[in-house]
Amino acid sequence: MVPKKRTADLNDFASYGPEETPERNYCIHVSRDHRVSKTEGKDYEDFNGLVAESSICWVNCCVEDPKKMLPEIAQNFGFKTETVQGLLAKKVSEYIDFDTELGLLLPAVKVRGLDVRISPIFVLIKKHLILSVHGKSVTRWVQFFKYAETFIKKIPKDTSQEDRLSKILIRLIDKNNEKNFENLRLIEEEGDRINALLIDPYSPRKTVGQEIYAMKHALISYLGSLWGSLDVVNSLRYGDSDLITDDPKILKGFSVLSHELTNNISISEHMSEVLASGLEVLQSIYNNQLQILNNRLSWLVTWLSILGTAVLVPNTLATIFGIPAISEHFDWRTITIILIVSTVVSAILAYWFVKRLMPKKLD
Repeated sequence: MVPKKRTADLNDFASYGPEETPERNYCIHVSRDHRVSKTEGKDYEDFNGLVAESSICWVNCCVEDPKKMLPEIAQNFGFKTETVQGLLAKKVSEYIDFDTELGLLLPAVKVRGLDVRISPIFVLIKKHLILSVHGKSVTRWVQFFKYAETFIKKIPKDTSQEDRLSKILIRLIDKNNEKNFENLRLIEEEGDRINALLIDPYSPRKTVGQEIYAMKHALISYLGSLWGSLDVVNSLRYGDSDLITDDPKILKGFSVLSHELTNNISISEHMSEVLASGLEVLQSIYNNQLQILNNRLSWLVTWLSILGTAVLVPNTLATIFGIPAISEHFDWRTITIILIVSTVVSAILAYWFVKRLMPKKLD
């Protein structure tokens, strides 16, 4: 029977750590005279004027339901319906290139205990705009927003539009990957707790089995998100899209992201192997416990056989002596001696015989 997976409340995944604050709607824009500024707004429509006047712009929209709101937001900023529908058709990751538009679906992982929640991050790109849309539980770009203005100012003014878009995109994907990687530590901590259950010989097997299943399921979900991110990065790393740079130096940034994702996938797969070895150890422990029980039962059966044999012979003799035609030839003292001697001799013979047949470990 497959154990039920505990379902975490959405508020669990929307809770923020000591250094995290909820995401907001904001816009980092570069004017045509190369001035960089950032603006916050209550609604995505507040940024329409800034986008129209910017040479390059990053708009981040934090909404309650990103899948429901994406078509409306994308239409507001002039993106094609085909791009949006292509992203909504996938669950974990996607890369869509329509020459003048680029659509990305990135997984945002958040872990509570052994519950892995994968939230979608939609990124739409065109000539002068990067639009990101995600749910309120995703908080990975809060820190970058604080320094995004400084980061963009460091990009040389004579840099091409594709180069600037690529540099910003690399930084956004890198921040998302960093937050995803942090969740592996949380899964490892849960793995250590399960190891404590494995060590304890009195841990209920049903509980241990459910915990191991939950651990395996968490690793599979986490690995799936990393593979999804890797697919998107590998699609970007060669600069085939018209909106992505052809500069080999900038493209190395995508190669670095790919290398980091590959390393974390290897670590996660190694954890899966360790978990599999833990299952083998658990099975060995159960087999040893069953063997010990079988040995004890064999030992008990041996002594019961000896006692049964020791009682059987005198019981048979007593039945014979109970016949009047025979008992009248023996007095009670003789019968008693015969019964005692026969009991001792039969017990010794039964013990000797069983001892020769049983394995040495039961000696």
